[in-house]
Amino acid sequence: MAVTGDLERGRAAFAGRRWAEAHKALERADRLTPLGPEDLELLAMAAHLTGRHEEMVGVAERAYGAYLEAGRPLRAVRCAFWAGADLAYRGETGRAGGWFGRARRLVDAEEDACAEEGYLLIPVIEAQRAGGDHAGARATAARAAAIAERFGDADLLALALNEQGHSLVREGRVEEGLGLLDEAMVAAVSGDLSPIVTGVVYCEVIDVCGAVYELRRVQEWTEALTSWCERQPDLVAFSGRCHLNRAAIMQLHGAWPDALVEAERAGELFRQEAHPAGAAQALCQQAEIHRLRGALGAAEEAYRDAGRVGGDPQPGLALLRLAQGDGAAAAAAIRRVADETTEPLDRARLLPARVEIALAAGDTETARDACDELGTIAEKYRCRVLRVIAATARGAVELAAGDARSALIALREAERGWQELDAPYETARTRTHLGRACRALGDEETAALELEAARAEFERLGAGPDVARVDAITSGARETAGPVLGLTAREQAVLRLVAAGKRNREIAAALVISEHTVARHLQNIFAKLDVDSRTAASAKAHEHHLV
Repeated sequence: MAVTGDLERGRAAFAGRRWAEAHKALERADRLTPLGPEDLELLAMAAHLTGRHEEMVGVAERAYGAYLEAGRPLRAVRCAFWAGADLAYRGETGRAGGWFGRARRLVDAEEDACAEEGYLLIPVIEAQRAGGDHAGARATAARAAAIAERFGDADLLALALNEQGHSLVREGRVEEGLGLLDEAMVAAVSGDLSPIVTGVVYCEVIDVCGAVYELRRVQEWTEALTSWCERQPDLVAFSGRCHLNRAAIMQLHGAWPDALVEAERAGELFRQEAHPAGAAQALCQQAEIHRLRGALGAAEEAYRDAGRVGGDPQPGLALLRLAQGDGAAAAAAIRRVADETTEPLDRARLLPARVEIALAAGDTETARDACDELGTIAEKYRCRVLRVIAATARGAVELAAGDARSALIALREAERGWQELDAPYETARTRTHLGRACRALGDEETAALELEAARAEFERLGAGPDVARVDAITSGARETAGPVLGLTAREQAVLRLVAAGKRNREIAAALVISEHTVARHLQNIFAKLDVDSRTAASAKAHEHHLV
C-alpha cells in the first residue's frame, strides 16, 4: 500500500510539474519495490529537472536495461539518447558518445524506419557544426525534421527546427534561420513539448539570437522562459541559463546591481547542476559588472575563478589588464584569443575589445583592421546591433587617427543606435568620444555638454573608471585625438594629472589604478619624453597642448 501510494503521488506530482515532490515520491517507491521502466523514466526526468544529473544518468541506464529485458528496444533508445544528451550538456563527451553508440546499434538492428533515428541525428548535427560544417549540419537537421513530421513527433520536430535555424544563422542566412527558431519557440511556448525539450529549445534559441545580437527576440523569449521557470518553483535545470540571460539584459539597460544579483544566482544554480561551463559564464558576467564599476580586485577574482572551472574569461580579462595599466598583457591576450577564433560571430564578440586595446597602445593600424572586420561581419549577418558596435569602433579609430570630422559622423550614428536600444552605458561612452571629437574641432561648448552628460550617466551607473576618464579629459583645456610623443592614452591621462599638480596617490584614485601602476607609468613617460622630473614632464605636456 505504501509503495502504491508513493508511486501514485509521484506520478501525479510529475504530471503537475512539481518536480521535487515527484522525485521524492518516486525515489521512495523505488527503494521499497524497484520501479518498472516507464516510472524509471519519470524518475530520471525528475532527477534531471531538479539538477541531479548524475543520478539521472544512472536511473536512465536502469530504464534502458529494463526496456531491453521487456523487448522494447526503441524505448531503450530514448533512454540512451537522453542519458547521452545529459552528459554532453555537462561536457562529458566520452561517456555521451558511448550512450549514443549504444542507441545507434539498437536503431540499426531495427528493420523498419523509426522516429528514434531522427533523435540520433541530433549529436551528428552538433558535431558537424562544431567542425564548421554548417551546410552539412543544416542538411542533417532537415533529415531529422522530415523524420519528425513522418512520425508526428513534436519533440523531435522542435529540436530539428532549432538545429536547422542555428545552422542557417551561422551560414549568414539570418532571416531564414530566425524564422525556423521562432517556429520552434512557438511550440515550446504553447506547451506542446515535453519539459526537457521545452527547456532545451528556450535556452538554445535565446543563445543563437544572442549570437547575432537579435536583442528584441532575446528579451522577448527570456521573458517567456522566466514565466515558464516561475511556474515550476522546483526547476533547477534551465533556471541558471534563465538568470544569466536576465543578467545580460539588465546590464545592457543599466540595472547593474540587479544584474549582479541575477548572475550570482545563475552561478549558484549552475554549480548545483555540476555544470562548469555555465558556472564559468556566470562568473564572467559578474566580473564584467565589477570591472565596469571599477572593483578591479573583485573582477580579477571572478575572472580567475571562471578560468579555474574551464571557462575562457576573454575578452573581459584583457580589458581588465588594460584597466590595470598593463597594456602589453592586454594586447597579448586579445591577440592570442583572436588568432585562435575563426567563426565570424565568435570573432565579432572579441573585435571591439581588440580595437579598444590597440587604440590605448597607439596602434591605430591594428585597431582599424579590427574595425573593418567588425563592419564586414555586421553586413554579412545584416545585424543592426553589430552595425552600431562597428560605428562606435569606427568613430574611436577615426578620432585616434586625427580625423575628428569622420569620427563625428560614425559616432552620431552609434549614439542613435545605443539610445534606441536603451543602453545607457554604451550611449555615455559614445558621448565621451563625441566630446573629444568636438573638442578636437574647437567646439568647446558642445564638447562640454557631451562630456557633462556622459559623466552624469557614468556616475548614476556607478562606472567609476569612466567617471575618472571623463575627469581626466576635462582637466585640461584641450585634448589631442591620437597618440602624442609616443604616449599611450593612459600615459597621457597620467601626465595631464601630473601637470595639474596631482601626486601619485591622487592620480591612482582618479584613474582607479594602484600607486605602483602610476609609478610605472611615470617611468615610461620620463623615458619617452627624455626627462627626469615631474616638472620637466609637465612642461612637455603644456608645450604639446596635452593640458
